[in-house]
Amino acid sequence: MPGCDFTRRDMMRWSAVAAASAAVPTALAGPARAATATGSGGGTVTPVNLELVTLAEDHAVITWYTGEAGTDDGLGRMVPAPADGEVVYGTHPNRLNRVAGGISSHTPYHYVELRDLEPGQTYYYQARSRGRLASPTPFTLISGNAVGTDDTGLGTTGPFSFTTPQPPRGRFLFSVALCNDLHLGETQAGLVGGQPQYIGITQEPGLPPYPEVMLKSLVEDVKRLGARYLLAAGDISAEALPVDLSRAGRLLTRFGDYRRDYFVTRGNHDRAHIGDPYASCRAGQWQGNDCFHDAYFPGVEPTYFSTDLSGLRVIGLDTYDKAGNGGDPGGMSEQQMAWFRRKLAAHREQPTLVFGHHPLVMQDSAFPITASNSLDQAQAAAVLDQYAKSPGVFLHHAGHTHRNHRTVVPSAPNVVHQEVAAAKEYPGGFSLLRLHEEGYALNFYKARGELARRWSERSRQEILGYWPQFAFGNNVSDRNIVVKRDLSGLRRPSPAHHGHGHGHGHDKGHTRGH
Repeated sequence: MPGCDFTRRDMMRWSAVAAASAAVPTALAGPARAATATGSGGGTVTPVNLELVTLAEDHAVITWYTGEAGTDDGLGRMVPAPADGEVVYGTHPNRLNRVAGGISSHTPYHYVELRDLEPGQTYYYQARSRGRLASPTPFTLISGNAVGTDDTGLGTTGPFSFTTPQPPRGRFLFSVALCNDLHLGETQAGLVGGQPQYIGITQEPGLPPYPEVMLKSLVEDVKRLGARYLLAAGDISAEALPVDLSRAGRLLTRFGDYRRDYFVTRGNHDRAHIGDPYASCRAGQWQGNDCFHDAYFPGVEPTYFSTDLSGLRVIGLDTYDKAGNGGDPGGMSEQQMAWFRRKLAAHREQPTLVFGHHPLVMQDSAFPITASNSLDQAQAAAVLDQYAKSPGVFLHHAGHTHRNHRTVVPSAPNVVHQEVAAAKEYPGGFSLLRLHEEGYALNFYKARGELARRWSERSRQEILGYWPQFAFGNNVSDRNIVVKRDLSGLRRPSPAHHGHGHGHGHDKGHTRGH
C-alpha cells in the first residue's frame, strides 16, 4: 500500500505528515459532527462517510455508513448500526423536494442511486438515516471534496451540490469495464511498512474471502450496466498461486469468454515466483516459475497483446516483464518496447486504449510517491513520446496505486491517464468507459452487493482510517469525466453472450503479440 510496496521508511515519513495535519480519523472526524439518533441497542445511530461516488449526465450514486456512536469495532470505527437511508434533493438548496431510497432498506451500508437527472443541471442534496443527516468523508491530508463538484455545504451536513455533465455527443456505441488489483488469494488488506501499529484488516469470521466477494459483485455489476468488454489491469492474484489464478479466471468467465469479452494483463503480484507451490509451472523468463503465463498466455505467445474490439484498438502491456521482487518500479523488456512502438506506429490514427498495471506517472498523493509506484522513469518517458506521435491514443488505464486519479501529461495532452481504485478493497469497484461517436464518459462505481459494501466499509479503515483520503479520489473529476473525441471509426459490436464463457479459449481474430 499504496502500490503494494509501501516501505517502512515511506510510512515513517508519511506518519510525520499525518501527525502534523492534526487529522482525527475516527467515525466522527472532520469539522462537523453528524447528528445522531437513538439506536435499537440503546446507543445512537450516526450517519457518516458520505460520498458522491458516481456522477453521470442522468444519474448519480451516493453512499454512507451508519454506526453506533461511542463504540469501536476494534478497527477504529463505530460498530455497524442498521438503519433506513434516503437522499433528499432538488434544484434549489431550500427546496429538496425529491426523495430516493437505498438499494437496501435497512443496512449500515447505504447505497442510493439518483435517476432521471437532467444534463447540465445543478442539484442540491442531503443524505439521512433515521431522520439524521450524514456528514462527509473528511479530507485533512490533502485538499479534496468527497461530496460535490463545488464547496457548497463543506464543513456541515449539507445541502451539498453537484452539477451533472453533458453526455458525450453522437450515437452510443458500447461500454468497457476497467478494473484492476483483484488480488485473489489475499487474506489481509492494508499491511504496510512492517509496522505493527498499522494492522492488516481481515474478513469477518464466517464470511467468504473478500477478494472473491468483491470480484463476484464486480462481475454482476458490470453485466447489469451493459458493459460489452472487461479489461483487468493486473494483480489478478495475491502471489500468482495456480489455484488463485484459476479461481480468478473462473469468476471472470461469469462475464464472458476470455480473449473475446474479457482480457487481463500482469501485475507485480502476478510475477514469476520461486518455491514448491510454483514448481509445476513453466520456467519464468526472468526468474522462478511463471504460473500467470501458463494460466493466461499459454504456449509460446508473450504476455502482452494487441486486439481490435469493434474498431477500438486495445493494447495490453505486461508492466512487470522483468526480474524483481515486486517492490521496485515496473518495466518492460526491450522486446516488448520494440513491439509496442511498432503497434502504435502501425495504427497511429485508430482510436486506441492502452492498459497495464503500473501507471506511467503518479502525481498528487497524500502519501509519499516513490519510484516503485509507476513504470521505470526512462521507459515512461519513451512511452509518452510515442503517445505524442500517436493521435489515436486517447486513454491509458492503470492500477497498482489502488486509487482513483486522473492525470494529463503536457507532453501528450490528448491522452487521459486514469488510475482506477483496487477492486478488492475500499472503495472497491470499477470504472465504466462509455464510448460515443464524438466522445466518451468514464464513471467509477462502487460494488453494489451487500457483502461487497460491508467489506468495502470495513477496509476503509486501512492505515488508521486515512485510506479514503488516498484511494477514493480527491475530487469528483478523478472518478467521473466526459471528454470530446472523434470516435466515429468505432462500430457497434455484436451482442455479448455473458454467462456462457468457455474458460481460457482463444478468439481466432486476436492479434498475437509477436
